[in-house]
Amino acid sequence: MTKIDLALQGAPIRTPLAKVARRNAKIWLCLSLMALDAVALAVGFAVTLMIEQPRSISDGLLTAMLGALFVHAAIAFQNQAYNPRCLTHPIKSCRQTLLSFATTLFVFLLVAFSLRVTGKVPRLALGVGMVSAMALLVGQRLFICHMVRRAFGDMTAELVIVDGANLPTAYFGREILDARASGLCTDLDDPYMLDRLGTVLQDYDRVTIVCTPERRAEWARALKGVNILGEIVMPEIADLGPLTTRQRGGVTTLVVSWGPLNRANRVKKRALDLAVTIPALVLLSPLLVLVAIAIKLDSPGPVFFRQERMGRGNRIFRILKFRSMRVETTDANGSRSASRDDDRITRVGRLIRATSIDELPQLVNVLSGEMSLVGPRPHALGSTAGNELFWRVDRQYWHRHALKPGITGLAQIRGFRGATNTRRDIVNRLESDLEYQHGWSLLRDISILARTAQVLVHRNAY
Repeated sequence: MTKIDLALQGAPIRTPLAKVARRNAKIWLCLSLMALDAVALAVGFAVTLMIEQPRSISDGLLTAMLGALFVHAAIAFQNQAYNPRCLTHPIKSCRQTLLSFATTLFVFLLVAFSLRVTGKVPRLALGVGMVSAMALLVGQRLFICHMVRRAFGDMTAELVIVDGANLPTAYFGREILDARASGLCTDLDDPYMLDRLGTVLQDYDRVTIVCTPERRAEWARALKGVNILGEIVMPEIADLGPLTTRQRGGVTTLVVSWGPLNRANRVKKRALDLAVTIPALVLLSPLLVLVAIAIKLDSPGPVFFRQERMGRGNRIFRILKFRSMRVETTDANGSRSASRDDDRITRVGRLIRATSIDELPQLVNVLSGEMSLVGPRPHALGSTAGNELFWRVDRQYWHRHALKPGITGLAQIRGFRGATNTRRDIVNRLESDLEYQHGWSLLRDISILARTAQVLVHRNAY
C-alpha cells in the first residue's frame, strides 16, 4: 500500500453538496456579522438616547443615525472586517471591527466639527453609548468566532493534489487527490483538461501540489489562472527558510531575511527605551553610587565588569555590569557559567546577583543604543550548554540577533535564567527569544517590563 493510499484512508470525504453548504455558510455568516455590527451600533445609539432622554426624536436625528450605520458598514467592508477569515480568527476580527468603529467616529466628529454642532453633542451620553457599542462589537465577534470554529473548524476548504511524488506525512488526514489515478494533468495545450482542473478546484479555498521537480513549473502556470491560493511543496528549500520571493531585473530571488521591525516600530521601541532609561538612571543614581562604594570596599579591582557580547546584526559590543567576582577569577569569555555555590563570587557580588542589581549599569548600554530594555539577552562568546557552544546547539541561535539585546526579555520572565548545564537550557531561551521577535509589539514590551519586577529575585539568580 502506497503513502497516498494510507493518506486517503484517513482523509475526510467531502461531497459536492457539503462543499456548497460550507460556501453558503460563509456567505450567511458574513452577512450575520454585518447585521450584528448594526445591532451593536443601534444599541449604542439607544443607550445615548436613554441617558440624554430627549422629549422627542427628530427626523434629522434618525436620518443621521441611519447614515452612521451605512457609513460604518461601508468602512468595515473596506477594512476587510467582513472577510471570511474574521469568522475564525478572533484577534483579526476584533482588530478590524474596532478600526472600522474608530474610523466611523472620526468621520462623525469631523462632520460635527464642520457643521459647528460639537457644543450640542451630549458628551457623557455619547461616551457611554460608544463604550456600550464597542463592548457589543467585540463580544459578538468573539462569540461568532467561537461558535464557527466549534461548528466548522477553520472554514478553509483545502485540497492536496499528488502528482508522482512522495506525500509528506504532514498531509496525512487531509483531503487528497491522486492526479494520475484520476486522470488529471496540467496540459497547457488542452483547454478541456484545464477546465476540468478548474471544475475540481472551484469549491476550494486552497490547493497544495505535491509533485516531482520537473512538473512544478506546469502546475504553477496552471494554478495562476484558477483564482485560488495555490502552493507547491518544495522540501529542498526548507533549510533556507524563505520568507517570500522577489523579482529584480528579470531575476527571481528568494527573500530569506528582513528586519523584524520596520522603521516606525524601531522609533517606538527606542522612544520607550529613552522614556524609561533616563528617569531610571536619575532615580537610581544614589543606589548605583552605594553599590559602587560597597564593591570597592569588599574586594580590590574595578567597580565595573566589561565583557564582549554579541549584539544586533551579529556585531560585538562591550556589556557593562557591576563586578561581582574577584578580579583574578573573572572569566572574560564566559566559558564557565556561574553556579549556586560559585567560589569566585564576592560577598557583595552574591547580594547584587541575587537581586539583579548587578545588571543595572546596562542602562548605560541602553542609553548609548547598544541595547534595549527588552530583547534577547546577550551571551558571552564562550558560553556553553552541555559542554557545547550555544550556536552549535541550534543554528537558529544567530536569528535572535536581528533585534537589539535586552536587559530583560520573554525568556527571563518565564524563569529561564541561571546556568546552562544542558542543551535544553539554551533551547528554552532560544524558543522564547524567537517567539518574542516574531510577535513584537510595544504593548508586549511594556508587559514584559512590568512582569520583570516579579523575577528580579529568582531562585536561578546567582
